Formats: sequence, C-alpha cells, structure tokens
Amino acid sequence: MTIHSQAFDAVLLVGFGGPEQPEQIRPFLEHVLRGRPVPKARFDAVVHHYELIGGRSPFNYWTELQRAALEQQLHALSIRVPVRAGMWHAPPFCEDVVRELAAAGARKLLVVIMAAFHDRTTVQRYSAVVDEAVRARADLELRVTYAPSPELHEGFQRANAQQLRAAQALLPSELRAEAKVLFTAHSVPTAVGQSSGYVTRFESAAQRIARELGTDRYRCVYQSRSGAPTDAWLEPDVCDALRQEASQGARAAIVAPIGFVCDHVEVLYDLDIEAARVAAELGLTLVRAKTVGTHADYIDALASSVREAWASS
Repeated sequence: MTIHSQAFDAVLLVGFGGPEQPEQIRPFLEHVLRGRPVPKARFDAVVHHYELIGGRSPFNYWTELQRAALEQQLHALSIRVPVRAGMWHAPPFCEDVVRELAAAGARKLLVVIMAAFHDRTTVQRYSAVVDEAVRARADLELRVTYAPSPELHEGFQRANAQQLRAAQALLPSELRAEAKVLFTAHSVPTAVGQSSGYVTRFESAAQRIARELGTDRYRCVYQSRSGAPTDAWLEPDVCDALRQEASQGARAAIVAPIGFVCDHVEVLYDLDIEAARVAAELGLTLVRAKTVGTHADYIDALASSVREAWASS
C-alpha cells in the first residue's frame, strides 16, 4: 500500500473522557448531562459508582496509552504526523486540542472515533463534537476526514479473542468447556440501536470473534442502560442473562465487553462489581475478559484504519 505522507497533518483520537480525580466526578457528570433532568438519587448513585472504583475513571489514562502506541505504530509505517487525543466531556477537550493543532499549522485532520462500533448514531454524535471544535476556528479552513471503524479489521477480533482465551484460562479446568461467552455492549434505546446499525455491527463483531475463538457457545447481551424505566432499551441486560443462564443449569460464564475499547466505569463497576455480585448470589463462576486496551492487535487495527483512510485520501 502506498502511503502519501502529506495526506493529513495530524491524527486526532476523539474519546468520551472521564474524571481523573474525585472532585471532578460531579462536574464531569454535569457536562455529560448538559442540563438534562436526572433524579438526584440516580445522580448520586452514579457518583458512588465512581467512588467504588477508586474515585476516578481510567478512560483518559488508557486513551493516552492507545494514542502513544498508535503514534509509534504509524511512525513505523512512515506516517510521521502528530497523534493527539481530545475528549468529549473531560480535559483535554476536543476543542482545545483542535485549537492547538491548528495553531501548530495543521489544516487536514484525520479523526479516529474511540468507540468499538462506528454505527451511524455514534459517528453523528462524535462528529458533532469535532464540528463544534472546527467551528471555533472558523478563521481557518480545516478539513476533517474520519477513519473507518477499527472493528472491521482483523486485529479487532484477534485482540478480543486473545483476551477471551486469557479469561478462559482463569476458570477451573472442569468448567472451561461449558462456560458460555456473554458478549456485552452498552445498551441504547431499541429504535436507535436497530435503525443506526449498532445492533448489526455488535452481532457481526461477536460472530467474527467467536469464530476466531472457535466457539459457538455465546450470546449477545447489553449493559449500563440509562433513561426512563418505561422506555424500550436493547435487552437482555447482562445481569438478567446471568440469571437466565443459572436457571438453565449453567455453572460458569465469561463476560466479554467487546463494546468497549478500554476500561472505565461501565466495565469496572457494571461488570466487575454489579454483575459479579449477581453471579456470586447465583453461585455462578464468572470471569471477565479484558478490554482490548493497548493490545498489539487492536493497535494494529487502529493503524490499519488510519492507513485505509490515508491511502484513499
């Protein structure tokens, strides 16, 4: 593949962001909500979730590690441009990073959305953040191109499959063959998930990862739903799925959060604390596969996504 060294001036990773200190938790959540009314009890409960995982989110930390690993990989491929990370809801904010890149002379940005599945709604939401940052520099003609979803590259499925194999090894040997894999992704309103392509991308990725793992003992479940209890969101919830598996005689399960590319509260609380508690109450042995994080194959998938955009520019 021919790489055009001047196709872009910089690569920008755009992530959700997270609080890095206890005093940042409430301002972070307020920024996420942007004035949307949430019952105080629910708000305080989410604050407590962060407190239970150490009073911070490791999202920014992991994204910085992913950024550094990707930059190193791109440099090895002779793509020698700065790779920066900007967040939606926490410092370093996307707008600030775009301003710094523009001040340094960047005019052509390649954006990588740090989400597992680039369905239409996800792309729209993150591109709105980038568009807002670009509008803040209306005095400059900034061109923005988006890299395709890394989930479409083989490195994504290899990384997740290897994380699953490591999780399987944590089970007692007599339970490994029977343990079903529960692939999880963040729940969203049902209508949005179906119309945006989110469900299709999730289920397709799960199928490819299961094939790479060499198993057909899996199902797709959802987690971390929010919104009014009366609204329809994607199901089954991971905890309900664990209850169902236990009721059918299951003795063990593996939870694989393939809908998340690094650890944060939805993984560390919703799975490692809440789902683990439910499994313990059921007498079900549960292990959780690691997120892809800085796994070499996932970084390779990110680099492949960048190369694809670079070569087609």
